[in-house]
Amino acid sequence: MKDKGSINSLRDVLYIVISVLAFAMSLNAQEPKNSESGTDPPKKNARPAEEIATKPEPFDSASVEKMAQQCVTLETEAGNIAIEMLPDSAPENVRNFLNLSATGAFDTTTFSRVVKDFVIQGGNLSTSEKWGIELMKRMTHKLPDEPSLIKHVRGIVSMARPNEPNSATTNFFILVGNGSNLDGKFSAFGRVTSGMEVVDAINHAPTEGEKPSKPVHITKATVAPCL
Repeated sequence: MKDKGSINSLRDVLYIVISVLAFAMSLNAQEPKNSESGTDPPKKNARPAEEIATKPEPFDSASVEKMAQQCVTLETEAGNIAIEMLPDSAPENVRNFLNLSATGAFDTTTFSRVVKDFVIQGGNLSTSEKWGIELMKRMTHKLPDEPSLIKHVRGIVSMARPNEPNSATTNFFILVGNGSNLDGKFSAFGRVTSGMEVVDAINHAPTEGEKPSKPVHITKATVAPCL
């Protein structure tokens, strides 16, 4: 049988151990939450937020009505081209074009393809002076085909894509002549309201096949309410 002193010493040790454990548990329970999200602070090895969720862009949640009020101006080395949006017919293609314009993705890109008296084509982000991984990511985002009753006539802006359905990304074309063979197949989403003389000048410049001898740069694309 243990004497009374030994029992008291054991109680003291147990009391100290229990007190330390209780203190540690209280600290853990009071660990602060993230004040903005209400979630636990990220662990040291947690993936950055941008790798988990795509950063929202200016027109991601815009209504058709709001997008219809926006016009895009392509400031080029040959002059300005103003384009009105047609979101009633192609809302997701309009949304994509507005986002690319508003975030500067088109800035310093070129009109890299020309078919005489037919189209000029731009939106190839790999022609940008800012080409890098961010622009590369944008070119992997594929859009749904949104063909409509809009006729592919002079001044219409539409999305270019390979033969594969739902494969348009960032390339677009502006019609100089008639493109009735494209009706019901490609996503017409805009119409040139001013600057067709600039489109004509780009279309009539010297080419090597369908490649411009001296590609015209889009120095800047801007989005603003239509006048």
